[in-house]
Amino acid sequence: MRILLAEDEEELSKALCTILKHSGYEVDAVMDGEAALKRALEHYYDGLVLDIMMPKMDGVTVLKELRTKGVSTPALFLTAKAELDDRVTGLDAGADDYLTKPFAMAELLARLRAMMRTKERSMPECIDCGNVTLKRSTMELCGEESSIRLASKEFAMLELLSQNFGKEMEKERLLERVWPDDQDADPETVWMYASYLQKKLSAVHADVTITECENGYRLESL
Repeated sequence: MRILLAEDEEELSKALCTILKHSGYEVDAVMDGEAALKRALEHYYDGLVLDIMMPKMDGVTVLKELRTKGVSTPALFLTAKAELDDRVTGLDAGADDYLTKPFAMAELLARLRAMMRTKERSMPECIDCGNVTLKRSTMELCGEESSIRLASKEFAMLELLSQNFGKEMEKERLLERVWPDDQDADPETVWMYASYLQKKLSAVHADVTITECENGYRLESL
């Protein structure tokens, strides 16, 4: 799983990166709020760990901007303040959890695991994207006049692209999420499934398309 860590205390950031990577996470670390906002808007993450007090833009403002733009990635706030108002402000901004400094690394990892489990349980049955809908229970791609049942890998790939509409999903990230246990899957596999999906989107007259980018693919409006 991929985490965006926004923490401006350099030593703490390094320590968190080390622990998270040792625990199996991939980590992108930034040192200020503006960089965090830019990264979260441009790339896919399974979770966000945001310090509240950061240079250029505080964590609360970053998360408010992300939620306004439709980014629903689970977020955990780190704060040096223990006051109730600070916690309430963070949760009202769209955070899923918070952790007050200083904290035990084991507790951070436990909070992240719990946050990810909550995300999986709260996934909606249907995902609307343009004039088409993805239905989880039947794995159908539904247009205004017709529908097509997708293969499991097709559905998983289109689901990820839909959840990150307008963002480039790197080939490596798609391979990691859609084909986690397939040692034979490679970038050509991703290209092939993108081609399958594009044909099926066209078949239901979707007003969205899959575009090949420099490092991956993006679902966007026609």
